[in-house]
Amino acid sequence: MLYPVVIHQEGDSAYGVIVPDLPGCFSAGDTLEEAIGNVTEAMDLHLESMMEDGDEIPHARKLDELTSDEEYTGGIWFMIEVDLTKYMGQVDRLNITLPHLLVTKIDKAVSENKLFKSRSQFLAEASLRLLSASH
Repeated sequence: MLYPVVIHQEGDSAYGVIVPDLPGCFSAGDTLEEAIGNVTEAMDLHLESMMEDGDEIPHARKLDELTSDEEYTGGIWFMIEVDLTKYMGQVDRLNITLPHLLVTKIDKAVSENKLFKSRSQFLAEASLRLLSASH
């Protein structure tokens, strides 16, 4: 899932980074590259903590919902890819049946899109998106 993050810098200070969809998740860095690397690590720790506490992992909002918020005015927006399946606990192996054409399309999407490491990750991400849209 792609999470929007916003980066601010006041004058010559370090870059501050906020993850609006993960309340309490923020980071900083002396350079833009360091700030992005640090927020990725902060997101990982934050999501692990949420899972351990039994909290529901929030789904990312669309970027256009966030950019109009005055709290984030003047910030630079980035999208950080997070594989949420690794925070959802033990893996269950399933035997499912899908039409051949659908499997072929899924495999093509996986091979063409570096966001997905496998057919399983593709199916998990698609399921999460559909489930979050229904809430």
